[in-house]
Amino acid sequence: MKNKHQPLNAGYFYHIYNRGNNRENLFYKTENYIYFLKKYDYYLNEYLETYAYCLLPNHFHLLVRVKEAGSDAIASSDGIDSVPGKLKENDAIPRRDGIDKSISEQFRRLFISYSQAINKQQNRNGSLFQKPFKRIRVENEKYLRSVLYYVHSNPQNNGLIDDFRDWPFSSYGKFIINKESHLKKEDVINWFGSVDEYKNFHAVLHDNKKIAFLMAEE
Repeated sequence: MKNKHQPLNAGYFYHIYNRGNNRENLFYKTENYIYFLKKYDYYLNEYLETYAYCLLPNHFHLLVRVKEAGSDAIASSDGIDSVPGKLKENDAIPRRDGIDKSISEQFRRLFISYSQAINKQQNRNGSLFQKPFKRIRVENEKYLRSVLYYVHSNPQNNGLIDDFRDWPFSSYGKFIINKESHLKKEDVINWFGSVDEYKNFHAVLHDNKKIAFLMAEE
């Protein structure tokens, strides 16, 4: 069984995921998905390179790489596919306490900020997300394509849609369109060789059990 609470170290790839507390929904309408991505950009873009994401009603998945050096904090008004701008002064926390602690704190801020909005919207109280969020390091980069497929195929695996490529709240389609994005689009396409090969890889039904050791979820 993989350790799902590994430290986040600079330069490494991770599969990060989390669920709603008691498996409650995190997202109730389209605006919620958009708002979450906007907040994710706001709090995490300085620290993480994002290679894939998928948001489902009661959980989410990310494929990320921890940045190796600090940079100016970046904010966005339209979510992960937007042109970056500046965060307000003092919004990003310093790195002196270590990258793992810094990123964990940023996720905590993301979850609190998003939870406050959902609690108000749904007239609910209490924690929205499970604690702590899960993170599994991708030990071998040759599995990155499989992890990417796993993240994108989750809506179909969970019976939410017949073809995951039509799910509107994942990064799958973002790599096909010519639009500026914070996603590492060029890197991902280079893993496959071309956009056509990226599409062909996703058109084949892969056995996610072969990479279950990377995706151990409870």
